[in-house]
Amino acid sequence: MSYKILGDYIRKVDNKNRDMKVLNLQGLSMTKEFRKSTSNIVGTDLSKYKIVKQGQFCCDFMSVIRVHKLPVVLNNLGEDVIISPAYVVFEVIDENLLLPEYLMLWFRRTEFDRYADFRCDSSIRGGFQWEELCEVELPVPSIEKQREIVAQYQAVENKIKVNEQICEQLEATAQTLYKQWFVDFEFPVTDTEALEVSDGVASSASATGYKSSGGAMVYNQELEKEIPEGWEVGLLSDLITVKYGKDYKHLSKGDIPLYGSGGIMSYVNEVLYNKPSVLIPRKGSLNNILYVKTPFWSVDTMFYTIPKIDNTLIYVFNVLSKMDFNSLNVGSAVPSMTTEYLNSMQILIPENNVLKAFDFELNQLEDYKISVNTQNQKLTRLQSLLLSRLARLEG
Repeated sequence: MSYKILGDYIRKVDNKNRDMKVLNLQGLSMTKEFRKSTSNIVGTDLSKYKIVKQGQFCCDFMSVIRVHKLPVVLNNLGEDVIISPAYVVFEVIDENLLLPEYLMLWFRRTEFDRYADFRCDSSIRGGFQWEELCEVELPVPSIEKQREIVAQYQAVENKIKVNEQICEQLEATAQTLYKQWFVDFEFPVTDTEALEVSDGVASSASATGYKSSGGAMVYNQELEKEIPEGWEVGLLSDLITVKYGKDYKHLSKGDIPLYGSGGIMSYVNEVLYNKPSVLIPRKGSLNNILYVKTPFWSVDTMFYTIPKIDNTLIYVFNVLSKMDFNSLNVGSAVPSMTTEYLNSMQILIPENNVLKAFDFELNQLEDYKISVNTQNQKLTRLQSLLLSRLARLEG
C-alpha cells in the first residue's frame, strides 16, 4: 500500500474559550492521554485557553525535544475540554477518508515517536512542529479496514481496562479484610469459640466476627488499646529478616523481574531469591511496599525479606503498606530507610491460627490478581503487535 501525506488529511483548529462555557482544564501526559491539570489557575483568564472538541486532537510540540516523543491526545472523553494556549489543536478534515481513532493508533506507535525525535534533531526550524507533522507519511486503507483495525485494538484495550478494574477490586477487598481482621478484630470464629483452622480455612462456614461475638479482649499498655486475648506485641524482626538487595549491573537480560523502589525496572537472567517476599524500598519511593510470589532480583536500594514464621508475609505486607514511610526523616535530602528502624518497629502479632487463615484468604486474592496481571501483560504485547502491523497494511 502506498503511503499518504498526513497534511492532506488534517487541519489546525483555533477555538478560544471566549464565552467561558468550558471549564474542564486538561493537561497532556507522556502516555498520550488527558490528565487533570494541576496548574494553579486562580486569577487565570481561561477565555484565552483553547477548546478541544470531541474527536479533535491536541499536541505539545515543545516537549518533543525534551521527552523524545510527541505528547498528542485524541479527545474521546465525551465532552469538550480546554487546554493551554501553548498547545496546538487539530482535526481530521474528512472522517470518511481517515478515522481519528485510526490516526491515534499511528501516533501511539513507538516508531512514530522515534521519527518525531529524529525530525526534531534534524529540523532546521529547531524542533518538531506543525510543518513536520504534516510531512508524516502513513498508510490510509479503506475506511472499512480502518474501522476493523480500530475495533480490534479497542477490544484489547477494553479488556485491559476491565482487568485493571478487577485488580482494583481485589486490592480493595484485601484492604477491607485486613481492617476487619486486625483493626476491628472481627476475624471469623465459630460462635464464641477460638478460631479453628484446618488447611488454612475456618472450620465453619457460618463463622461470625470475634469481637462482636464476645471474644475475649485484654488491654495492652504498649498499644494503649484492647487486643484479642492470646495476641502479643513484638518487633518486626520477630517475624521477618530484612536483607539488602544487590547490584545488578553484571547481569544479562532475561525473564526474571528486577525490582527497584519504583517497581519492576527490567528483566534479568539470575535469581536473588526464589520464594515469596515483601520488598521494602531503602531509598526513593519509601511507600512502595511490594509483595512478590515469583523468583526475583532486587537492587541495592530495595530490601527483600525472609519470613521467620510461616504464614506471616502477607500480614507483614499489609501492616507496612498502611504506614507512611515517606514522612519519616530517617535519611538526608533523599528519603531513605534503615534496617535498624525496620527491625525495631513495634508490631501486633496475632495467634498463628489467625495468621494462617488470613494468609490463605489473601493469597487466593493475590493469585487471582497475578493471573489477571499476567493476562494484561500479554494483552499489552498484543497491542504493540497490532500497532506495529499498521506499517504493513493492505487493502
